[in-house]
Amino acid sequence: MRIELTTPEDTMDFGRRIGGWLLAGDLVLLAGPLGAGKTTLTRGIAEGLGVSGRVSSPTFVLARTHPAGPAGVALLHVDAYRLGGDLAQLDDLDLDTDLDSAAVVAEWGEGVAEQLSEDYLVVRLERREDDARLVRLEPHGAWSDRLPRDYLDDVPGPAR
Repeated sequence: MRIELTTPEDTMDFGRRIGGWLLAGDLVLLAGPLGAGKTTLTRGIAEGLGVSGRVSSPTFVLARTHPAGPAGVALLHVDAYRLGGDLAQLDDLDLDTDLDSAAVVAEWGEGVAEQLSEDYLVVRLERREDDARLVRLEPHGAWSDRLPRDYLDDVPGPAR
């Protein structure tokens, strides 16, 4: 099942929806090529959580923490691209400690960050030639039961 997001605002709106689902301890892995909208989606997730601080790609710092807002859940935004699959470097970030108090969103985390939890959500983004994004959600573990069944009802753009 795919969701079509035709504008950056649609991507932000969908991120806000995901942010509304998240609890402390949640792990979300964002997958997709450069320019697919991973950071834009994360900005929406941050707004949905109500966290403070400007959300930008953490490529050079590897991880940025955004303090909890009214929802009481902080956001740890990780960019695992530079880790190149090096699990020791991921371990050095001590993310499993942050999973107790924050939702972790990891760009390029697939193949690396799954070790943090057996319960995680993969958000797969694909950028089409017309700049629309196709999104596919892949729940793992407890996310299979937690993912709202009606998540397609009000998502912007046509769903397939």
